[in-house]
Amino acid sequence: MAKVLFVVAPVNFRDEELFQPKEALEKCGHETFIASDKKGLCKGVQGGRVQAEASLKDIDPDRYDAVVFVGGGGSRVFFDDPEAWRIAREMADQDKLVAAICIAPVILANAGLLQGKHATVYSDEIKTIEKKGALYTHPGVTADGKIVTGDSPKSALMFGEKLCEMLKAH
Repeated sequence: MAKVLFVVAPVNFRDEELFQPKEALEKCGHETFIASDKKGLCKGVQGGRVQAEASLKDIDPDRYDAVVFVGGGGSRVFFDDPEAWRIAREMADQDKLVAAICIAPVILANAGLLQGKHATVYSDEIKTIEKKGALYTHPGVTADGKIVTGDSPKSALMFGEKLCEMLKAH
């Protein structure tokens, strides 16, 4: 089965955008891993806690089949993070699944991965991704090739299910 890397902010990640897709992927038989800007405890906006097993600078994209950037206000720390961009770009270059939910699709847009791609994002950031060449679709979940985006916590379960579906062949 696939190895899926979740990238979460050290504070203020959106709990359901991590835990619901993570649970869906694990139910599908995939292995999940957590990374952040540094190893250690990460805290969600609703009190959820998770241990980051690695810092982004230590991540080797060759070891994973997919990467998921989790949203929430804290994910802004990765908007201009060269390590987050490196991971997203290397995964995309290897034709692996690259996903982001809530405001985290801005990370993919800033990394140049949404140029000419259909994508969704939390409503506050629609113009941001469009300025970077994304073709905004609608609320919910959007897949364009191996890039999957979700717009909000309400879409977290559907987002996780879409990732499972796309990793099925793996």
